[in-house]
Amino acid sequence: MDFEGKATAPTATDNVEFAQPATTRKPLELLRDTEALLRRPTVATLAPILPSKLSKRFQTASSLADDSLKKLATIELNNISDFDLRPARILVGLSFVGFGALMILVLLLYLNTLHPELSTVEQIRQYWYQYIWFVSLGVAGMFILGREAMRPIPKGRKSYKR
Repeated sequence: MDFEGKATAPTATDNVEFAQPATTRKPLELLRDTEALLRRPTVATLAPILPSKLSKRFQTASSLADDSLKKLATIELNNISDFDLRPARILVGLSFVGFGALMILVLLLYLNTLHPELSTVEQIRQYWYQYIWFVSLGVAGMFILGREAMRPIPKGRKSYKR
């Protein structure tokens, strides 16, 4: 018996080139088409099952989604500048701060209404996890807003004073 291995398979030295797509599609077009491929069969399946009034609203919402995604697909992502995204970042930061503060108030209302026997220290000891989540959410929003406040504004795009 010969236990020494011999290479019997020839080594592949040819590099295989894969076919390139004929047209490259934008990411928002892919999103639109993928969402439509998932939504349309779902609407077609659920529409006959639902009551007629709800079915009509469901189909109206589907057509509105088609229209809005068509408009969204026309956006050129390369033309969006950092300055154009500033209002969206500010709104996200404000949303984080507002939601964190609102949830802390809801947690305090819940504790004071349903658990009035607990002292403040006991409330924090028992519900510290929720406090940490909501405070952290607010702090994250403050960091987003602080970052936006320190970001320089391009000289050509200053807001007009009234």
